[in-house]
Amino acid sequence: MSHSPPPPSQPLRLGRPWRHLPMPSLLVPFLLLLMFLCPTFALDFLFNSFTTATNLTLINDARIDTSTIRLTNDSNQFSFGRAFHPTTLSMKSTSNSSSLSSFSTAFVFSVLPELSNSPGFGLCFVLSNSTSPPGALASQYFGIFTNATDSPVAPLLAIEFDTGLNPEFNDPDENHIGIDLNNVISAQTAPAEYFNSSTGSFVPVNMRTGQNVHAWIDFDGVNFEINVTVAPVGVPKPSRPTLNYKGPVIANYVSSEMFVGFSASKTQWVEAQRILAWSFSDTGVLREINTTGLPIFFIESSSSSLSSGAIAGIVIGCVAFVIICGSGCYLIWRKKFREESEDEIEDWELEYWPHRFSYEELKQATDGFSNENLLGSGGFGRVFKATLPNNTEVAVKCVNHDSKQGLREFMAEIESMGRLQHKNLVQMRGWCRKGNELMLIYDYMPNGSLNRWIFDKPQKLLGWRQRLLVLADVAEGLNYLHHGWDQVVVHRDIKSSNILLDSEMRGRLGDFGLAKLYEHGQVPKTTRVVGTLGYLAPELATVAVPTAASDVYSFGVVVLEVVGGRRPLEMATEKEEEQVLIDWVRYLYAEGRLREAADARIREEYEGEEVEMVLKLGLACCHPDTSRRPTMKEVAAVLLGEEVAAAPAELLNDLTRGGSTAADDGHGGGAA
Repeated sequence: MSHSPPPPSQPLRLGRPWRHLPMPSLLVPFLLLLMFLCPTFALDFLFNSFTTATNLTLINDARIDTSTIRLTNDSNQFSFGRAFHPTTLSMKSTSNSSSLSSFSTAFVFSVLPELSNSPGFGLCFVLSNSTSPPGALASQYFGIFTNATDSPVAPLLAIEFDTGLNPEFNDPDENHIGIDLNNVISAQTAPAEYFNSSTGSFVPVNMRTGQNVHAWIDFDGVNFEINVTVAPVGVPKPSRPTLNYKGPVIANYVSSEMFVGFSASKTQWVEAQRILAWSFSDTGVLREINTTGLPIFFIESSSSSLSSGAIAGIVIGCVAFVIICGSGCYLIWRKKFREESEDEIEDWELEYWPHRFSYEELKQATDGFSNENLLGSGGFGRVFKATLPNNTEVAVKCVNHDSKQGLREFMAEIESMGRLQHKNLVQMRGWCRKGNELMLIYDYMPNGSLNRWIFDKPQKLLGWRQRLLVLADVAEGLNYLHHGWDQVVVHRDIKSSNILLDSEMRGRLGDFGLAKLYEHGQVPKTTRVVGTLGYLAPELATVAVPTAASDVYSFGVVVLEVVGGRRPLEMATEKEEEQVLIDWVRYLYAEGRLREAADARIREEYEGEEVEMVLKLGLACCHPDTSRRPTMKEVAAVLLGEEVAAAPAELLNDLTRGGSTAADDGHGGGAA
């Protein structure tokens, strides 16, 4: 028996019992309450394979191919592709909320290169509030990042499955997983491996053989934690994750609604990146992927019918091949045995710099390359402190090379670097080779790098006069590299951590591992962009050919960070957005408040006009137009005056106009 609604002349009284309410009056508030308490949209799906009817947003070269998602196109020299689910994921209840939703996802992917020794690229899982992140550099950096100092505007969080080694981005190796927070440089990385509970150890997973790799990502929004796990298909989900990352900073890189999907890119080398299956859920229950029957990809080889004579010839050839291989293995074993017992010098090594240290000598000088003597490590190698038998202290940098040809070419350049002689350059003292590992021996700088005396909570803060002196020292060294030698030397990685201080606290420019040499009036023969974010000149994003002017730009950034006591890129906090130093200084200059950019910790030590002139010098060096930047000869002339303010008026006016134009034109701070 259904209830009838009261006539219009009988309004509902507040004291009326609920059981006498008409059914529609009960149902409406109940449904509203249910909608309020339950998630409006739950994102839960499972694709055990993909067809053209699969509801996905495919961008650029991404397409459905053989029941998989292909992210790049082999026939295009430069290619990138993205695949997103069309429904956004609710990550925050409000735009200002600091609490996040949680989700779990699993997928199977395959990365197969055409050539095993070609550069690798990999792919990444993406959370982005846009399917086309602004500023993304097509065909590089997974197709979602840029090598600019300005990070993309959109909130962006990616988990990279990287199959390439990029030292300029601090990659640990060519087979790793990383958490990328709106930046191509990972906030945390881990080798690609899975935990074997039966042995209690991790087993490597080579992600670049074409094998099907199963990946799990668990995003715990309540505890701001991300767990990433990988294993070959067929291995159950390991009990321990491959990579764990935790921190409230995660909340800064997601917005209320985020798209989820995949992205990849490649250059001229072919690397097939495929997604074979995908499961996703933000309800707490992730459906299992059916991994049986998934396609397996490998390099195809052509075959043809063979005659019996051809088969016989092949058999004979195989027997001869086995004999030759056996002999070759024996010779390799003998050579390896000799290399382990002594350092063997090859003929081509005699062409180069004669001061060759023995491996045993360096091993003894570093106490077996112990961690106690480790001075630092980075994408280009590890550096150890060594004490030679004559009690001379040196620094030993260990560099690995994949091929002997590459090693030989590298040594040819290192030999040229060894002939550089200047009081403001870290002097190279010799070298050593052990297999494909090259060790470079430099003067030891007891006071470490410049950034330690400004940023890393130093016991004694570097004063104003000492900072000016160090900047003048480095300017002299760079002037020598650009103008004072028979070839032009472009350093390509000028930054405060590569400026070292000797026993007298004088500045010396070091780490020439990325340097390039070319004849005066020519350009270097390289198109690979290397360096460090925050210091890269903007023209390298399009031209990709380093010049002396790009070194001047990097030095200008160093001037601004040394004078201001701020890093080129200040990481974002919960209250502030990421701040670019050059943008900030240009803004203050345009507002007529340039002196506020100086380091307040040493305010009592400098004069206003002097510090303002040095900041203008830094802005001039960072001019977006390469033709309007000063040369290092001009920069050194300013910094080497008895007082900066006493430098030649005509030159200072030119530099001031350059800095003014850079600010007034409104160019971004060092977008590269």
